Amino acid sequence: MITIALPKGALLSDSIELFKSIGLDFSAFLDSKNRQLQITDPTNTAQGLLVRATDVPVYVEYGQAQLGIVGYDLLLEKGPEVAHLADLNFGGCRMSVAVPKTSPYQNPRELPPNSKIASKFVNCAKTYFQQLDLPVEIIPLYGSVELGPITGMSEAIVDLVSTGRTLKENGLVEVDTLFQSTARLIAHPLSYRLNLDNLNDLAEQIKNSVSKS
Repeated sequence: MITIALPKGALLSDSIELFKSIGLDFSAFLDSKNRQLQITDPTNTAQGLLVRATDVPVYVEYGQAQLGIVGYDLLLEKGPEVAHLADLNFGGCRMSVAVPKTSPYQNPRELPPNSKIASKFVNCAKTYFQQLDLPVEIIPLYGSVELGPITGMSEAIVDLVSTGRTLKENGLVEVDTLFQSTARLIAHPLSYRLNLDNLNDLAEQIKNSVSKS
Protein backbone atom coordinates (compact mmCIF):
# COMPACT_ATOMS: atom_id res chain seq x y z
CA MET A 1 0.00 0.00 0.00
CA ILE A 2 1.34 3.43 -0.99
CA THR A 3 1.64 6.03 1.76
CA ILE A 4 1.19 9.69 0.82
CA ALA A 5 2.31 12.64 2.97
CA LEU A 6 -0.22 15.48 2.77
CA PRO A 7 0.64 18.97 4.05
CA LYS A 8 -1.40 20.72 6.70
CA GLY A 9 -2.35 24.29 5.89
CA ALA A 10 -2.80 26.16 2.63
CA LEU A 11 -2.04 23.27 0.26
CA LEU A 12 -4.24 20.64 1.89
CA SER A 13 -7.58 21.32 0.21
CA ASP A 14 -6.14 21.44 -3.31
CA SER A 15 -4.02 18.35 -2.58
CA ILE A 16 -7.09 16.38 -1.55
CA GLU A 17 -8.97 17.53 -4.66
CA LEU A 18 -6.06 16.37 -6.81
CA PHE A 19 -6.12 12.88 -5.32
CA LYS A 20 -9.92 12.79 -5.63
CA SER A 21 -9.46 13.34 -9.37
CA ILE A 22 -7.62 10.01 -9.60
CA GLY A 23 -10.01 8.13 -7.31
CA LEU A 24 -8.32 8.48 -3.90
CA ASP A 25 -10.33 10.15 -1.14
CA PHE A 26 -8.60 11.71 1.87
CA SER A 27 -11.28 14.33 2.50
CA ALA A 28 -11.71 13.14 6.10
CA PHE A 29 -8.64 15.27 6.84
CA LEU A 30 -10.78 18.35 6.11
CA ASP A 31 -13.31 17.46 8.81
CA SER A 32 -12.61 19.72 11.79
CA LYS A 33 -13.92 17.01 14.13
CA ASN A 34 -11.47 14.44 12.80
CA ARG A 35 -8.28 14.07 14.85
CA GLN A 36 -6.78 11.20 12.89
CA LEU A 37 -3.36 11.85 11.40
CA GLN A 38 -3.34 8.67 9.32
CA ILE A 39 -6.26 7.42 7.28
CA THR A 40 -6.74 4.78 4.60
CA ASP A 41 -8.49 5.65 1.37
CA PRO A 42 -11.93 3.95 1.05
CA THR A 43 -10.59 1.91 -1.89
CA ASN A 44 -7.98 0.48 0.50
CA THR A 45 -5.18 1.16 -2.00
CA ALA A 46 -3.39 4.06 -0.31
CA GLN A 47 -3.07 5.70 3.06
CA GLY A 48 -2.54 9.37 3.81
CA LEU A 49 -0.44 10.99 6.50
CA LEU A 50 -1.37 14.49 7.63
CA VAL A 51 1.85 16.27 8.58
CA ARG A 52 3.27 19.77 8.88
CA ALA A 53 4.27 21.13 5.48
CA THR A 54 7.90 21.38 6.57
CA ASP A 55 7.88 17.68 7.51
CA VAL A 56 6.54 16.34 4.21
CA PRO A 57 9.97 16.04 2.52
CA VAL A 58 11.36 14.41 5.68
CA TYR A 59 8.74 11.63 5.64
CA VAL A 60 9.36 11.08 1.94
CA GLU A 61 13.15 11.18 2.17
CA TYR A 62 13.18 8.60 4.96
CA GLY A 63 10.70 6.35 3.19
CA GLN A 64 7.79 6.57 5.66
CA ALA A 65 5.81 7.97 2.73
CA GLN A 66 6.38 7.10 -0.92
CA LEU A 67 4.72 10.25 -2.26
CA GLY A 68 4.23 13.74 -0.91
CA ILE A 69 3.07 17.22 -1.82
CA VAL A 70 5.24 20.14 -0.79
CA GLY A 71 5.88 23.74 -1.78
CA TYR A 72 8.84 24.44 -4.05
CA ASP A 73 10.06 26.90 -1.42
CA LEU A 74 10.56 24.06 1.06
CA LEU A 75 12.33 21.92 -1.53
CA LEU A 76 14.85 24.69 -2.06
CA GLU A 77 15.15 25.47 1.65
CA LYS A 78 15.49 21.92 2.93
CA GLY A 79 17.31 20.32 -0.01
CA PRO A 80 15.93 16.85 0.73
CA GLU A 81 17.04 13.70 -1.10
CA VAL A 82 13.76 13.13 -2.92
CA ALA A 83 12.62 12.66 -6.51
CA HIS A 84 10.96 15.84 -7.81
CA LEU A 85 8.24 14.56 -10.15
CA ALA A 86 5.91 17.39 -11.14
CA ASP A 87 4.73 20.96 -10.76
CA LEU A 88 1.11 20.68 -9.61
CA ASN A 89 0.15 24.23 -10.61
CA PHE A 90 -1.54 25.29 -7.38
CA GLY A 91 -0.46 27.04 -4.19
CA GLY A 92 1.22 29.81 -6.14
CA CYS A 93 3.27 32.37 -4.20
CA ARG A 94 6.71 33.97 -4.40
CA MET A 95 9.82 34.30 -2.26
CA SER A 96 10.60 37.97 -1.92
CA VAL A 97 12.89 40.49 -0.31
CA ALA A 98 10.97 43.26 1.45
CA VAL A 99 12.00 46.44 3.25
CA PRO A 100 10.11 49.22 5.05
CA LYS A 101 8.54 51.78 2.72
CA THR A 102 10.64 54.40 4.49
CA SER A 103 13.92 52.52 3.94
CA PRO A 104 16.64 54.34 1.97
CA TYR A 105 17.43 50.97 0.37
CA GLN A 106 14.83 50.22 -2.28
CA ASN A 107 17.03 47.69 -4.06
CA PRO A 108 18.71 44.73 -2.32
CA ARG A 109 22.02 45.64 -3.96
CA GLU A 110 21.91 48.97 -2.13
CA LEU A 111 21.93 47.31 1.30
CA PRO A 112 25.16 47.98 3.21
CA PRO A 113 27.50 45.02 3.78
CA ASN A 114 26.66 43.00 6.90
CA SER A 115 23.04 44.19 6.94
CA LYS A 116 20.70 42.07 9.03
CA ILE A 117 18.08 40.05 7.14
CA ALA A 118 15.23 38.31 9.02
CA SER A 119 13.88 35.09 7.51
CA LYS A 120 12.53 31.65 8.27
CA PHE A 121 14.03 30.56 4.94
CA VAL A 122 17.63 30.83 6.06
CA ASN A 123 19.22 28.79 3.26
CA CYS A 124 17.23 30.50 0.51
CA ALA A 125 18.22 33.90 1.89
CA LYS A 126 21.89 32.92 2.20
CA THR A 127 22.01 31.62 -1.36
CA TYR A 128 20.36 34.75 -2.72
CA PHE A 129 22.72 37.20 -1.06
CA GLN A 130 25.75 35.05 -1.91
CA GLN A 131 24.71 35.31 -5.56
CA LEU A 132 24.63 39.09 -5.11
CA ASP A 133 28.11 38.86 -3.55
CA LEU A 134 26.73 40.84 -0.61
CA PRO A 135 27.73 39.68 2.90
CA VAL A 136 24.75 39.83 5.28
CA GLU A 137 23.74 38.42 8.65
CA ILE A 138 20.68 36.16 8.45
CA ILE A 139 18.53 36.29 11.59
CA PRO A 140 16.32 33.17 11.85
CA LEU A 141 12.73 34.06 12.78
CA TYR A 142 9.90 31.55 12.65
CA GLY A 143 6.96 33.69 13.70
CA SER A 144 5.96 37.07 12.31
CA VAL A 145 9.03 37.87 10.24
CA GLU A 146 7.58 41.31 9.42
CA LEU A 147 8.42 42.40 12.97
CA GLY A 148 12.13 42.28 12.12
CA PRO A 149 12.24 45.63 10.30
CA ILE A 150 9.40 47.10 12.38
CA THR A 151 11.37 46.66 15.59
CA GLY A 152 14.67 47.63 14.00
CA MET A 153 16.12 44.13 14.34
CA SER A 154 16.72 43.86 10.60
CA GLU A 155 16.99 46.05 7.52
CA ALA A 156 14.99 43.62 5.38
CA ILE A 157 13.20 40.27 5.32
CA VAL A 158 13.08 37.30 2.97
CA ASP A 159 9.70 35.61 3.10
CA LEU A 160 6.91 33.98 1.12
CA VAL A 161 4.38 36.40 -0.32
CA SER A 162 0.98 35.52 -1.71
CA THR A 163 -1.23 38.60 -1.99
CA GLY A 164 1.17 41.07 -0.38
CA ARG A 165 -1.51 42.24 2.03
CA THR A 166 0.45 41.40 5.19
CA LEU A 167 3.46 43.33 3.93
CA LYS A 168 1.34 46.34 3.03
CA GLU A 169 -0.45 46.38 6.37
CA ASN A 170 2.92 46.38 8.13
CA GLY A 171 4.48 49.14 6.03
CA LEU A 172 6.73 46.90 3.96
CA VAL A 173 7.29 46.74 0.20
CA GLU A 174 8.79 44.06 -2.04
CA VAL A 175 12.04 45.04 -3.71
CA ASP A 176 12.99 41.77 -5.43
CA THR A 177 11.70 38.25 -6.08
CA LEU A 178 13.96 35.25 -5.51
CA PHE A 179 11.69 32.72 -7.22
CA GLN A 180 8.08 31.67 -7.81
CA SER A 181 6.78 28.75 -5.76
CA THR A 182 4.01 26.23 -6.40
CA ALA A 183 3.06 22.83 -4.97
CA ARG A 184 5.24 19.96 -6.19
CA LEU A 185 4.84 16.19 -6.27
CA ILE A 186 7.79 14.36 -4.73
CA ALA A 187 8.63 10.69 -4.27
CA HIS A 188 10.99 8.48 -2.31
CA PRO A 189 13.81 7.93 -4.86
CA LEU A 190 14.37 4.19 -4.37
CA SER A 191 10.65 3.39 -4.23
CA TYR A 192 10.13 5.35 -7.43
CA ARG A 193 13.08 3.75 -9.19
CA LEU A 194 11.92 0.23 -8.26
CA ASN A 195 8.25 1.10 -8.92
CA LEU A 196 7.17 -0.39 -5.59
CA ASP A 197 3.40 -0.89 -5.31
CA ASN A 198 3.05 0.51 -8.86
CA LEU A 199 4.16 3.91 -7.58
CA ASN A 200 5.10 5.11 -11.08
CA ASP A 201 1.60 4.40 -12.37
CA LEU A 202 0.06 6.47 -9.60
CA ALA A 203 2.50 9.31 -10.26
CA GLU A 204 1.60 9.24 -13.97
CA GLN A 205 -2.11 9.40 -13.13
CA ILE A 206 -1.45 12.49 -11.03
CA LYS A 207 0.61 14.13 -13.78
CA ASN A 208 -2.10 13.41 -16.35
CA SER A 209 -4.76 14.87 -14.08
CA VAL A 210 -2.71 18.05 -13.65
CA SER A 211 -2.13 18.39 -17.38
CA LYS A 212 -5.89 18.14 -18.04
CA SER A 213 -6.88 20.72 -15.43
